[in-house]
Amino acid sequence: MGELPLLKGESEEELLRKAGELLDHEPKLIELRRGARWAVFVGDTHGDLEASRRVIARYLRSEMKLIFLGDYVDRGPHSRENIRYLLEQKLRHPEQVFLLQGNHEGWKVARFSPADFWEGLPPELAAAYAEVLVKLPLAAVTPSGVIALHGALPDVPTLHDIDEIEPGSAPWRQITWGDWQELPGRELGELWGRPRFGRRYFEELMERFGRRVLIRSHQPDAPPFLFDRRCVTIFTSSAYGGLRPERTVALAPLQGALRSGSELILETV
Repeated sequence: MGELPLLKGESEEELLRKAGELLDHEPKLIELRRGARWAVFVGDTHGDLEASRRVIARYLRSEMKLIFLGDYVDRGPHSRENIRYLLEQKLRHPEQVFLLQGNHEGWKVARFSPADFWEGLPPELAAAYAEVLVKLPLAAVTPSGVIALHGALPDVPTLHDIDEIEPGSAPWRQITWGDWQELPGRELGELWGRPRFGRRYFEELMERFGRRVLIRSHQPDAPPFLFDRRCVTIFTSSAYGGLRPERTVALAPLQGALRSGSELILETV
């Protein structure tokens, strides 16, 4: 696909430096305001540069906020181009484009597989990317009752305690690695290093945070809707093949009050 042009001919290192400085001033909890009409939530893109470009081309409008839910690298064929493109979009549109952190952005604190992006970089560049991507925000909320993040809800006292979550901590692992199961329990143990949670945990944390709908990605074997359609799982990458054949985004209004994921608009890109 070829190399993407950098901002004003800058080097990749300069792009990372500027992105890191911007992210240093962005909270871990993004609170979306009513200045726009819609929030567009984008699932894992995993090296699918075409998907990211389609999302930006279609939805980057003044009345919309774009929230990417993490996992921009590995699995797909264009990880380096994809993360560069998304960081450039963040620098160009810092109040409209938000990049949340997934487990594949946590290379600095937790190693995993597959990691073809990370293992294919020169060590110095891998370290530079790792320093920047672990600064990405962890969650976003809307005034209409949505919370969005990569995996599962963090067991912290209040919603705003998300701002204090440290990379590598238990709440960080819950957000970036957590899976859901349609089972009645609370904590269901780990499978392949991924903490799993059931309905009781979901309902307890959603009530604690005052949220009605969770939008997330991360778990390709999860059904699109769980827990009375209040937990919505989307993917926006072709990297999963037949397991997730459609690239899906979710549109949520920023006004009014949502009661379930059935009120979201799901579109393919």
